[in-house]
Amino acid sequence: MKIKFTLKKLQLKETFSIAYGNYTHRDALLIEFSYQNCKGYGECVAIDYYQINLHDFVLKLKEVQYQIEDHKIIHPKDFFKFLLSLNLHSFLLSALDCAYWDLFGKLENKSFLELNQLPTDNLVESSITISIGDIENQIDKIQKSEWTRFKVKCKGLNKNNVEKLLQLNQDIALDSNASFTDQDCIWLQENVDVQKFSYLEQPRPIDHYKILKKESFANWMADEDCQNIDSLEELIPYYKSINIKLMKCGGLTPALDMIKRARELNYKIMIGCMTESTVGISAGCLLTGVVDFVDLDGANLISSDYATGNFVENGKIILSEKPGLGIDLK
Repeated sequence: MKIKFTLKKLQLKETFSIAYGNYTHRDALLIEFSYQNCKGYGECVAIDYYQINLHDFVLKLKEVQYQIEDHKIIHPKDFFKFLLSLNLHSFLLSALDCAYWDLFGKLENKSFLELNQLPTDNLVESSITISIGDIENQIDKIQKSEWTRFKVKCKGLNKNNVEKLLQLNQDIALDSNASFTDQDCIWLQENVDVQKFSYLEQPRPIDHYKILKKESFANWMADEDCQNIDSLEELIPYYKSINIKLMKCGGLTPALDMIKRARELNYKIMIGCMTESTVGISAGCLLTGVVDFVDLDGANLISSDYATGNFVENGKIILSEKPGLGIDLK
């Protein structure tokens, strides 16, 4: 097995504005596994508020490359145990895990869905992100969109804006990217109308969630607070829902375990994304039959996509039905 890794730049269609900052592009690291005549692909992206340095990842890959390439082809869940022994950051681990699932499925001529017996009869629609901006512009984007589910970004709480969004009678979620205060959270979770929002994501900075009440009008959803399966027990009194992102938890293999455990603990589950190309989004799309919410608009926000595979069209998940994760490079 050979491994190849390439740095890419994902140019955004328009400036992406969230509470953490404004972005015109994302840097990505593309992983390619090849064996016989098959190639598998995975990806991770640099996110500043996660302190991700892709050049560090490249150095790490060069360090462990011979161990990976010497490894025999085995089942992806067993290969993941080997990857864990390499002491990799979860973002890099995810890229390698997804690339290996893609390769293995192509070698077996079976899709990830077949290999894991996952359902596809009820794929949940994805939301589209509405960047921070003037509320009238945000509302205009929602009303002109062909999508039916929306995640509206905000920085801090503006009660008038909340009221305007609630009056739209649309499927809307609110994401403050940790910019709400304790007082904001109290007002939201005691406001009966707030239950009209499908969810309210990551209201406070990491580990400042104890003001939240699970049994309130707000469907609080943990994002940065919920990094992996180890987070789930601690968050039970505070969050109704969790956002699973492959790069946070380390890939498809741990995501499957995390979904199973979250179900046992009665969480609502979202499969989410960073700003990724179709390489990253294709992997997430395969889990949309076993979750409650989907936010996989990453590839729809970029103008420089370099892959084909599973994709999202006006919110609907379109599966390629090809083996592995269904990914090909353009």
